[in-house]
Amino acid sequence: MKQTIVIRNDLNLKAGKLSVQVAHASVTSALLCKEKKRQWFKEWIDFGQKKVVLEVKNLNELLALHKKATTLKIPCALIRDAGLTEVPPGTVTALGIGPAPEEIINKVTGSLPLV
Repeated sequence: MKQTIVIRNDLNLKAGKLSVQVAHASVTSALLCKEKKRQWFKEWIDFGQKKVVLEVKNLNELLALHKKATTLKIPCALIRDAGLTEVPPGTVTALGIGPAPEEIINKVTGSLPLV
C-alpha cells in the first residue's frame, strides 16, 4: 500500500509552501480513502503509511492524473490554494492519490520523477 502526492513544478513554490501543499494533499486523500476504501486505509496505516512525493510539469498533466486515478476508482484529492501567500486564490497546487495498492497507484504515477 502507498500514497502518492503529486505537485506542480511550474508554480516554483518555496520549500515551506510546497511542504504545506503536500501535507494538505496527503491528509485530504487519506481521509477520503478512510471513507471510501476503509480496508485500503487500514492496511496503509498498519504498515507504515508509505508515501512518495512526485512532480509534474503543469496543471494539464496534474488534471490528467486526477482523471486516470478517478477512472481507476482510487481515492484522490485535488488541492486548491486559498491564495494568501504565493499563488492566486483557487490555484490547483497538488494531487493526493490513495492510499491504494502499489500496483494500482503505479498505473497512474509510476513514471513520474521524485521531487
